[in-house]
Amino acid sequence: MAAVARLRNVVLDCPDPRELAVFYAAVAGGTPVEEDPDWVVLQIPAGPRLAFQRAPGHIPPDWPRADHGSQQFHLDFDAGGTWEEVDAAEEKVLALGARVLDREDDRKKDFRVYADPAGHPFCLCRIEQP
Repeated sequence: MAAVARLRNVVLDCPDPRELAVFYAAVAGGTPVEEDPDWVVLQIPAGPRLAFQRAPGHIPPDWPRADHGSQQFHLDFDAGGTWEEVDAAEEKVLALGARVLDREDDRKKDFRVYADPAGHPFCLCRIEQP
């Protein structure tokens, strides 16, 4: 099937676009480009473009609830093939301002769930290498 259009950005609403772009640049690489104070774009090397849009009164999702204020989507990041690599990645994202949302049964599930500084959920995943 032929595509109708090409995905340009994944856009996250947030109270401070520059701050959140800097957070994700530290997590996934790239350099934030501020197009104006309300819109910052981050091209992740060998990955997608993330854009951050100022949303006055932003209320973060209440993970993992399925009612009002629920999670709309989340980002997954490969953090390595060993738990030591995931532990090191966790230490870094926590130092950048993330907070743990769920580590229950993480070794059984192969992922851990965090909130970014604006409250959006994201995961650090352990990916077994072939």
